[in-house]
Amino acid sequence: MTPVELSRTVLCAVRRAVDEGELSVAVPARAVVTAPGPGGRGDYATSIALQLARPAGQAPLRVAEVLRPYLMVAEGVCGVEITGPGFLNISLDGSAAGDLVRRIGVDGLRYGHTDDLAGEVFEVRVPYEVRAEVLADVLARIIGAQGGRVDVSHDVRHDVRHDVRHDVAHGDGVRDVGGGRGGTVLRPVPAPEDPAPLGLDAARWALLHPAPHDRPRITADHLVQREGNPLFRVRYAHARTRAMCRNAADLGFAAEPGPVDAADLVGLLADYPRVLATAVAPSSRPSGPSPEPLVVPDSSAPSRLTRHLVGVADATLVLLPAVLPRGEEKPSAAHRARLALAEAAGAVLAGGLSLLGIDAPDHL
Repeated sequence: MTPVELSRTVLCAVRRAVDEGELSVAVPARAVVTAPGPGGRGDYATSIALQLARPAGQAPLRVAEVLRPYLMVAEGVCGVEITGPGFLNISLDGSAAGDLVRRIGVDGLRYGHTDDLAGEVFEVRVPYEVRAEVLADVLARIIGAQGGRVDVSHDVRHDVRHDVRHDVAHGDGVRDVGGGRGGTVLRPVPAPEDPAPLGLDAARWALLHPAPHDRPRITADHLVQREGNPLFRVRYAHARTRAMCRNAADLGFAAEPGPVDAADLVGLLADYPRVLATAVAPSSRPSGPSPEPLVVPDSSAPSRLTRHLVGVADATLVLLPAVLPRGEEKPSAAHRARLALAEAAGAVLAGGLSLLGIDAPDHL
């Protein structure tokens, strides 16, 4: 069960409590599901009880107590505990990891892609500056993975520089629609120099990995083949998962999803769809008769994706030494399950790099 699916499960519990007359509230559009905080337990936690307490006219703990039994009977949930002022801490059953790996195996590079934004068009204006154009390109890729579309135009009023290298700045998915007055203006801190000498992949990473408000480093560090280089770790982890599959085939065994002792990696893979979903963010309407929020592209989404991929890579590299049998050891169900998880991690790393416009080689 992914965080997105668990969020829907939480909302379903709220809806059932409302239908049974135990809560008198409007069912919210979204339930935030995160990793448990300090003192929390289980796989995930939600603050939905605190969110609903005031409109329900009840204490958060009481709301949590109402929701707990509805969550307990949900498929894939094996335990729910209430902690603190009313946090619901949710534990998933042992089959969750296997189900997640199977889903990633079916979806492949399209894992995390949805149709949630189908028909939505986002207008984005950028200055003539390489970092802004790369950022817009990746936003278009991520939003496109959710069924939406981004139309990009150049905002000449905020022109920064004109010596943009086309092969670094542009990629599939961005359509320049000319000058426009509406939409969102993306103005990240500009690149201090032309990143093209780094090459396509390292240049894009150098521009995307820092948050938009941070100054990017255009240095040869991005080309170093060492663990201190985050881009190298991400690509190396992907290449190592491919190598594990080849080595397992040579040993005569294949991947088979099942329970694994790798909670950190499983959690990161499950959280990947949510990371992609943050490419759009609500923005309060400054004035006007409608109180409904607008949804706009979130310029921090590409940097969040790079950081998430680094986390997946680091957790994958911890798992890999235990994937293959050692010495006279025979392949077991645990080895097959770890191999399946490694394959799933490799698919997420490759899919995420693709959305960044960066190659994921099988050999490195």
